[in-house]
Amino acid sequence: MASFDVPEFPPSDHPTEGEEAPDFTRPLVTEEYWEDVAFSEFAADAGAALLVFYPLNWGGKSLYWWNEIRERGWGGDDLGVVGVGISQPFDHRRFIERQGLEYPLYSDPANGVAQRYDIVHDLDGMAGITEPRPAVFLVDGELTVEYAWVADVWPESPPYDAIESELPRR
Repeated sequence: MASFDVPEFPPSDHPTEGEEAPDFTRPLVTEEYWEDVAFSEFAADAGAALLVFYPLNWGGKSLYWWNEIRERGWGGDDLGVVGVGISQPFDHRRFIERQGLEYPLYSDPANGVAQRYDIVHDLDGMAGITEPRPAVFLVDGELTVEYAWVADVWPESPPYDAIESELPRR
């Protein structure tokens, strides 16, 4: 039986419960359009936001995660769900269309948002190529972190049941 390494991530100084999540402005992509939107504006408009940092579009992990989130019915009047990935806006738009995602995605090709959150992951050991390590942050409308989960190893999926228990009650 073949074995493979499960890389451990180095320690992270990511935002934790009670701290303020870093604000950022990036193109927010939907099926219809994209435009620069501050995360603080998104969270304030929604009342609370679940910020999902995920691996490359089209990979098995990304497809599984977004299907799981959709099947659980996260989001609604009291919670905005939004992803952050390194793909260009046009690729995010195609990903949203083909996967039937109801959630917008921030486009962050330079991975600067992950840097601000201290969750950068070197993509397959390629020099200078990074993506966000898997992470989920639940913030209120003022960007105070109410729940944070950041992967310790690759590959690791979010703890969906634990996250769901923290979401605003519908």
